[in-house]
Amino acid sequence: MRQEASWQPKVVAFCCNWCSYAGADLAGVMRRQYDPAVRIVRVMCSSRIDAGLILECFERGADGVMVLGCHPGDCHYISGNVKEEMRVQETWELLDLLGIGRERLVLRWISASEGELFGRTIDEFCALVRELGSGRRSDG
Repeated sequence: MRQEASWQPKVVAFCCNWCSYAGADLAGVMRRQYDPAVRIVRVMCSSRIDAGLILECFERGADGVMVLGCHPGDCHYISGNVKEEMRVQETWELLDLLGIGRERLVLRWISASEGELFGRTIDEFCALVRELGSGRRSDG
């Protein structure tokens, strides 16, 4: 897909308060820069993100959505991240059916001590979204 040279993707990253958001904080402390195309939204648990919220992001112009949470077994809410994994798998199927494509939604586990992994995950997903191009369809 051909894009204007000035086009920048819009990526929303939902980050669990206890792990991945703390990982983002560590990336900042480490002065680990990451792609500025991402907008971070802190949530108490990754399990708070459902298909409706993800679809709303795309409806409002996001080109990609990330759900970043605690590693399995480390969830502060016991099994929230396991429930979210099942929810994201269902949402991938829905995104394919809607023609958005499952590759525009990513689920990753990032702990509070993984600042470098946080930055690398953001950079890699934003690069993928740039390759895919804009997720917005013209209704023209």
